[in-house]
Amino acid sequence: MNTSHNLEKLIHFFESISQENIGDIKQIYTEDVFFKDPFNEVNGIQHVIAIFDHMFHQLDRPRFVVTTHVSQGDQAFLTWDFLFKMKRFNRNEQCIRGASHIRFAADGRVCYHRDYWDVAEELYEKLPLIGSVMRGLKKMANN
Repeated sequence: MNTSHNLEKLIHFFESISQENIGDIKQIYTEDVFFKDPFNEVNGIQHVIAIFDHMFHQLDRPRFVVTTHVSQGDQAFLTWDFLFKMKRFNRNEQCIRGASHIRFAADGRVCYHRDYWDVAEELYEKLPLIGSVMRGLKKMANN
């Protein structure tokens, strides 16, 4: 297995993902892929497609920028910036910084994808009403 080739293919997919090419995810992920992020934990490609489809319905211009990546054996680790505008709240562009742990199947597709990012800091603190509460709680915890 050529992990670096598979990783480059994955990075290209995420940096160019759009609502129009979301079906191409079947070339990137196995049918029984495990996917977990702070909001979802699913098995199966159809569930992963639904998560990304939902992303495009909730956000304006969502896109990923992979900032670093390393691979070893059949695994990889990526750090990324997720840039978007919220349709219902603040119209300013937002950025979530996170990381993904990836495992590749024997055929080179992703069979395991787990995202790590701080929901409180990267998302909740930026929302209009909840943000002030979250920032206040964070300040109290630091004192």
